[in-house]
Amino acid sequence: MKKGKRVLVVGSGGREHALAWALARAAEVEMVYVAPGNGGTTWPPSPEAPDLQPRAPARSVPIRPDDIQTLIGFAREQAIDLTVVGPETPLAHGIVDAFQAAGLRIFGPTRAAARIETSKAFAKALMRACGVPTPDYAVFHRFEEARAYLRAHPGPVVVKASGLAGGKGAFVCDTPEEAEEALHRLMRERIFGEAGDTVVIEERLYGSELSMLALSDGRMVKPLLPARDHKRLMDGDRGPNTGGMGAYAPVPEVGPDAVEQVVQQIMVPVLDALARQGTPFVGVLYAGLMWTASGPFVLEFNARFGDPEAQAILPLLETDGLEALEACLEGRLEDLSLRWRPGACVTVVLASPGYPGPVPEGLPISGLEDAAAQEGVLVFHAGTRREGARLVTAGGRVLAVSAIGPDLPGAAARAYAAVERIHFEGMSFRRDIGRVPVRSL
Repeated sequence: MKKGKRVLVVGSGGREHALAWALARAAEVEMVYVAPGNGGTTWPPSPEAPDLQPRAPARSVPIRPDDIQTLIGFAREQAIDLTVVGPETPLAHGIVDAFQAAGLRIFGPTRAAARIETSKAFAKALMRACGVPTPDYAVFHRFEEARAYLRAHPGPVVVKASGLAGGKGAFVCDTPEEAEEALHRLMRERIFGEAGDTVVIEERLYGSELSMLALSDGRMVKPLLPARDHKRLMDGDRGPNTGGMGAYAPVPEVGPDAVEQVVQQIMVPVLDALARQGTPFVGVLYAGLMWTASGPFVLEFNARFGDPEAQAILPLLETDGLEALEACLEGRLEDLSLRWRPGACVTVVLASPGYPGPVPEGLPISGLEDAAAQEGVLVFHAGTRREGARLVTAGGRVLAVSAIGPDLPGAAARAYAAVERIHFEGMSFRRDIGRVPVRSL
């Protein structure tokens, strides 16, 4: 007979491992399932768990995130009290709508509300309509028209796939030649399929990038800690865009006034606009910002927790994770108090050789127990799987090593000390996460 609540986390990456970890620490949670999970999302119960360790057990279940009807059947069979959606693709496929129609509780926006992420063209039009600062842009459905626009506007631009491209669909272009090549890859080569059938070409801004995530109950927002993601593959923000090579939180130069500015100038107008359209947004609204000399501009919106931002933010959350998500679903976010652990968290992503392109799989991983035993360290799995007693690689981003420290330099030192204990063939990672000098906003 159930004594507590059962939670299902949908997804297989480091973000989902972090969500499962946070929910397994919640007072009322009895069991966490992760579908399909990865090599790190199964663990035994730990009633006397020390600081940073989950209390409730977790288990991976082999159900794909887009197999919505099987997920619904599993939720019914296991009497799941709450399903939490990690990645964007199930949201785009209407998983929240389907669960709600089946009478099941689920955390995340509906398919219509999630358009703020699944269609950059929709998001840009929404921002323009409600006065949210965003770079000037143009939307194109035909290659020839887009190419003509680029030739008439030869300055630095960003060329983006309007649809979902796994965080890799934006091309920051310094020259007209780079811009035309990006356009050709998206619309002619269709490297991201139908995601590139519509493209957004926008002016390139300069400043400090910032990730601002907030909980929303459809009426109001509660901001999480500001974070900074590192998208480029190599140190110094060089190389191709990736799904994210690391993150840290909080961002020292982003104080309470700056956070409130983002809430009032960006989050509230967008949420009000979605509500007026009859598609209230319930879930995590993520604004990817460029903070310029003129203030914050929105580069993109996401409709869920970021990856790897979740692995840097959630370890610092002292408020019960289940309580926070349920407050959103029950329309009582106003009464929720978000409490945070002092200090900072730095997350370093360990990637397979060849990432963000094709990667080998099945490379043995060693040193995880030693790394996780270091003070303040959490190792979140992403592209891993179990082969008997062995843990091996199974994707591009393999692990996210997070470390809490008294401040940003201390957290970074702990994270990199843990990284040095982990090994798999061809392992690559950035060495400047949380170590880049910051400037005042």
